[in-house]
Amino acid sequence: MAHVSKAGSSYCIRSDITRGRTGQNVAFGVVKNVEAPKMKEKSFGVSSFSCNNVKIARKLHLETLEFRGKRRNSVIVAASPPTEDAVVAAEPLTKEDLVGYLASGCKPKENWRIGTEHEKFGFEIKTLQPMKYDQIAELLNGISERFDWDKVMEGDKIIGLKQGKQSISLEPGGQFELSGAPLETLHQTCAEVNSHLYQVKAVAEEMGIGFLGIGFQPKLGIKDIPVMPKGRYEIMRNYMPKVGSLGLDMMFRTCTVQVNLDFCSEADMIRKFRAGLALQPIATALFANSPFTEGKPNGYLSMRSHIWTDTDKNRTGMLPFVFYDSFGFEQYVDYALDVPMYFVYRKKYIDCTGMSFRDFMAGNLPCIPGELPNLNDWENHLTTIFPEVRLKRYLEMRGADGGPWRSLCALPAFWVGLLYDEVSLQSILDMTADWTTEERQMLRNKVPKTGLKTSFRDGLLWNVAEDVLKLAKDGLERRGFKETGFLNEMAEVVRTGVTPAERLLELYHGKWGQSVDPVFEELLY
Repeated sequence: MAHVSKAGSSYCIRSDITRGRTGQNVAFGVVKNVEAPKMKEKSFGVSSFSCNNVKIARKLHLETLEFRGKRRNSVIVAASPPTEDAVVAAEPLTKEDLVGYLASGCKPKENWRIGTEHEKFGFEIKTLQPMKYDQIAELLNGISERFDWDKVMEGDKIIGLKQGKQSISLEPGGQFELSGAPLETLHQTCAEVNSHLYQVKAVAEEMGIGFLGIGFQPKLGIKDIPVMPKGRYEIMRNYMPKVGSLGLDMMFRTCTVQVNLDFCSEADMIRKFRAGLALQPIATALFANSPFTEGKPNGYLSMRSHIWTDTDKNRTGMLPFVFYDSFGFEQYVDYALDVPMYFVYRKKYIDCTGMSFRDFMAGNLPCIPGELPNLNDWENHLTTIFPEVRLKRYLEMRGADGGPWRSLCALPAFWVGLLYDEVSLQSILDMTADWTTEERQMLRNKVPKTGLKTSFRDGLLWNVAEDVLKLAKDGLERRGFKETGFLNEMAEVVRTGVTPAERLLELYHGKWGQSVDPVFEELLY
C-alpha cells in the first residue's frame, strides 16, 4: 500500500513544486501563485487523450508559510495530502475534470521515468520485536539530521521524511517505506536503493535496529505490532474488519515492492494496463517471499498476495473491465467513483467510510454535508484503491512481495523491459490476447499458493514465465543502458522453478530446525 504522500494535519514547508514519483507535477509544499491551465478550456474528447491535447484542471491558490530551521530555511514538511490541501476549485468538479486529471499523466516517451517503492520491517536485533514508534521517531530524526532530509509531521509527531523527489514514510504497522524519485535508468534506481539502505543502516545499527526484506511478518501476531500515529490509518483500522477478514493483516503485517511507470496516451495506458494485469500473477510468483505466519509455514508462497483476496473486494482485484473494448480513462473514473470512500482531509481526517464519491460530487456526503470535493480529494481517494495494477497519473505494478535488496532492483527491471519496449509490450499483448477472464482470475487465486508450479493450459506457469523473462531481457537490451544484469536474480528463479519462498521453506525444514528466527539474519538488509 504505497501512496504518493501519507497525509495528516499540519503545517509547512518548502516553497516549491516537487515532481511526483513518475515525473508529474505534484504540489507537496505550500506554493505561492502557482497556476495550472483551467479545465474549463476543454480541448479534448474523452475517448482520445494523447500527450499533446490534455490540459490539467484547476487554478491553484496556495499561500507560502515558512518555518525557519537551523540547517536551512525549511526543515519541516507538512504531512499533507498528495497535493496541498489549500488547492481550491473555482467551480464544482465535473466528471470530465476527474478524467482530465488521469489523462494529464500522459507524457512523451523521452520523459518516461521509473519510480520504485519498497517497504521493509524494522526490528530490534536482540529481541526480533518490531520497532516501536519512539524508536521510529528517533530513527527518522537521526536520518534527517545526519543526511539532510526534511521532516514530515502530523501534529507533533514525525511520520516521515522528504528529500528532493524522494520520501520516506510509515505504513500502519511501522513498515518503513522509501518512495523513490522518478529516474531515467535502472542503474539510477539501484543506486538510489543502495544509498537509502546505507543511510537507514548507518543510524539504525547504532540503535540495535535491523530491517527485514520479506513480504509478511514471519513471527508476530497483529496484537504484537505497534500502531503508527497517523489519522488515515485509524479510520482504515476501524473499517477493515467490516469488509474483509484479512484487512488488518494487510495493514500491519505485509510489505511490498512496486514500480510506477508512465504512458504517452490513453491507448498506451490501456495496452500497459492490460499487459500488467495479465502478467501480475507471474510477478507474484517470481517474487513470492512470504511463506511464514507466527513462526510456522502458512501454506502459501505469497501470503501477502493471498491477503489481498479478502481485504476489501470493492477496491482490490484483477479489474476485468480493463479488458473491455470500452475501457479508457473515463471507465476507470466510473470504477473509482463507485469504490467506497475512506476519508476526507480537512486539516484533519474525517471518517467517510463506505460513502460515495459520486454523492460527494453532488454535495451530499453525510460526513461533510453541503461540501464539494476538490482535486486533492480525488487524488486522495485514488490512493485508497488497491487493485493489482492501479491507475493514477501513472500505472503502479502492485503484485510483488517485499524482498532483499536484489529484488528491489529486479522488479523495476522486469516491468521496464516489458512495458517500456514496444516490441516486448506487443509480444506480451499477443501472448495474453486469448487469456480469458476466468483464466486470469484462476492465476490470481492459485499463484499465492503454488507459484510457478501453478497449472496453466497444457503446462505450468513456469513455462510462461520463461518466455516472459526473455521478453523482459530483450526489452532491456533494446533500451541500450546495459540493464539486463538486474534480471539475474529472477533468471535463477526461472531456471530452477524455485521461488524465494520455497528456498526459505527448504531452510526452515533443514538447517534452521523448524525455526523462523534465522530468517531475520537471512533477509537482513
